[in-house]
Amino acid sequence: MRTRLSLSAVALALAAGGTPALAQSMDHSAHSEHSVSTPMDHTEQGMNHAEHMAAMNDDVAGAEAVLTSYRDALTSRDAEAMAALFAEESFVYENGKAEGSFTHYMEHHLGPELDAITSFTFGEPTLAVTRMGHMAYGRETYTYRIELADGRVIDREGVATSVLAHDADGWKIVQYHSSSRAPRNN
Repeated sequence: MRTRLSLSAVALALAAGGTPALAQSMDHSAHSEHSVSTPMDHTEQGMNHAEHMAAMNDDVAGAEAVLTSYRDALTSRDAEAMAALFAEESFVYENGKAEGSFTHYMEHHLGPELDAITSFTFGEPTLAVTRMGHMAYGRETYTYRIELADGRVIDREGVATSVLAHDADGWKIVQYHSSSRAPRNN
């Protein structure tokens, strides 16, 4: 119940902050750091509703691609590719622990673990992304298997929730929260 309320609170906060941006132009070249823009409808932008929805769907695909790329970078243990997917001011939470920024997480947690991993595979991934203006949130489920250099094998079921922001450089992960548990036979 508490998790459902927390996720609902995040969704509500994103909705409250992102709703006016849905009607803004996808072209951000006229925006300066301190400018104030007014919402325009699709016809003022020169696009019809179908074109506007297609642009929104294409952009959701970009957010989905970032999350899929993160999973791919994990399996290939490519720290540089992972770092490129996160905003400079990001936050990572893993299994109930605040890890700090992705840079801190990589330097103090994930990075040292990558050297001990000989194989990292995901199974049964699901991914759903919802866009809310210049923000999006993703929900993932998956299984994973990690094989370590010392011969240990770790099999887990996992979930992740991500918040992404879109700017002139595209989508970046600003918050990533994952947790996992030993597989259960339900």
